[in-house]
Amino acid sequence: MPVQAQKTARHLEVERKFDVVESTVSPSFEGIAAVARVEKLPMQSLDAVYFDTPTQDLARNRVTLRRRTGGSDAGWHLKLPAGPDARTEIHAPLASDDATGEAVPASLLDVVLAIVRDRPIEPVARITTQRESQILYGVDGVALAEFSNDHVTAWSSAAASGSDDGHEEQQWREWELELQQTDGTAGHDLLNRLGNRLLDAGAAPAGHGSKLARVLGRTSSAAEPTRTPPPADPVHRAVAQQIEELLVWDRAVRADAYDAAHQMRVTTRKIRSLLKDAQDSFGLADGAWVIDELRELASVLGVARDAEVLGERYQRELDRLAPELVRGPVRERLVDGARRRYQIGLRRSLIAMRSKRYFRLLDALDALVAENPATTVGQDSAPATPITIDAAYKRVRKAAKAAAQGDQDGDDDGDHQKDPDEALHRIRKRAKRLRYTAAATGEDKVSQRAKAIQTLLGDHQDSVVSRQHLIQQVDAAHAAGEDTFTYGLLYQQEADLADSCRDQLDAALRKLDKSVRRARR
Repeated sequence: MPVQAQKTARHLEVERKFDVVESTVSPSFEGIAAVARVEKLPMQSLDAVYFDTPTQDLARNRVTLRRRTGGSDAGWHLKLPAGPDARTEIHAPLASDDATGEAVPASLLDVVLAIVRDRPIEPVARITTQRESQILYGVDGVALAEFSNDHVTAWSSAAASGSDDGHEEQQWREWELELQQTDGTAGHDLLNRLGNRLLDAGAAPAGHGSKLARVLGRTSSAAEPTRTPPPADPVHRAVAQQIEELLVWDRAVRADAYDAAHQMRVTTRKIRSLLKDAQDSFGLADGAWVIDELRELASVLGVARDAEVLGERYQRELDRLAPELVRGPVRERLVDGARRRYQIGLRRSLIAMRSKRYFRLLDALDALVAENPATTVGQDSAPATPITIDAAYKRVRKAAKAAAQGDQDGDDDGDHQKDPDEALHRIRKRAKRLRYTAAATGEDKVSQRAKAIQTLLGDHQDSVVSRQHLIQQVDAAHAAGEDTFTYGLLYQQEADLADSCRDQLDAALRKLDKSVRRARR
């Protein structure tokens, strides 16, 4: 299917749906203190065609994509889950040259690319609605909510694109309540009060989350599209949850949301760590390509993440300094330079996230969690050894001992340096791996202690990276004849931070050891 480029706008939609029979009388909103005035709008005729992949991947992820004509918001609408009663709606206008009505805007398709990947998008349903609406205003004249009384007619599959191949026509009536002001708890309280008024009038909470879900639920051979049940095995369940998180952060990165590249990278590393600790359980051989691909993805995301972290770090530290201590164009070099590197890293990340290579990685991850954990390595194979924290903790102890003795400690992490900073970074990576395994297996205290070490040594590693960058920048500033005093000040602050982190490490390791011993009892 062709795609088209369009500008988009997004907003948070907070609404509830209610099932009603044809004879149900529309409610009155008199007596509700917050509602000062009700305005009845003219009848609207809405015609929407819904799109999805042949396997309804969007529906399984509670996402809807439609092209609507008629009404005040005609255009393309993409709706994403955003919590109870809430969805993020992204709107794109209809193109003047869209003769067929099937050219999905590229800007919308890109948002859900991690879900649809390179699978075709096609019409799956057509829904027409005769809508009677009322706008509820508060005492200050501001619109509070919209009540809609909808008479719906719907068709599925081929009927959605205009052909008639015998698909059953469905008709029903429903009510919708949508908040116009979505900030704060006051809106939620109002939604409850208005919803109770509708229930008192004879409505019932809708049995489906959307009109499309109702159509697909009645016409699909598999009933309403649902997600695969979560695996019973805790590690498999943890991997499945992190893959869902990966799709959420994927959308955030594409929207250039704050900290999104960092969080997507963290999620990618969690999945890789869990898979490495449970390779037999997932039927993965040593050096499995999916593990390597996760490492490469994290590396690509790391360019944007590191630049974002450094930029914020320098901005914060420069703001804390007295103005007379900030000499020369140091903000331009450190803060603005980091922002430029972030944009470069983001562009590289998006290129990777639009590639077939990335899609095949996501396909492979889906396949891993779709397998029954008990049969992943074959029906005739011996059951996989249950995952415990022991092996992961031994790696932490080994790295800590090597760091204390200044020994070389090469293993599957690929670390062979004797550099003290590298030794501490190695402890951090193994503590992180222990943290994820402990969390997946229910050893929450161990996970908390491992996280404390990860955070402590993460601060240390960020200090190492920052000092290396400061040396590069001071050389450039010196060559340009600029004052380098501030760079030296920042360098010393970073060195002091690193010393403080090292001083706290032994105590943190002892607490971790104590928690592991308790977990073994």
